[in-house]
Amino acid sequence: MRHEFTAVYERDGERIIASCPEVPGANEQGRTKDEARASLADAIALILEDLRDDRLRGVPPDAERETITVEVGAA
Repeated sequence: MRHEFTAVYERDGERIIASCPEVPGANEQGRTKDEARASLADAIALILEDLRDDRLRGVPPDAERETITVEVGAA
């Protein structure tokens, strides 16, 4: 499944700080933009997995579940 997010980069001395406005708490850094991007992508994936697991804990075991795909911006 493919998801797209916005990465915002800022320089802080010798480091590049990367954040994702769509995912609260997704902030990483690196010595290079590529390193910061890779760390941010990992952070986003971990945050989303954790949120999903946390929210699904409250679903009753007898509830029907299915996976849906959402296309954002598709006409």
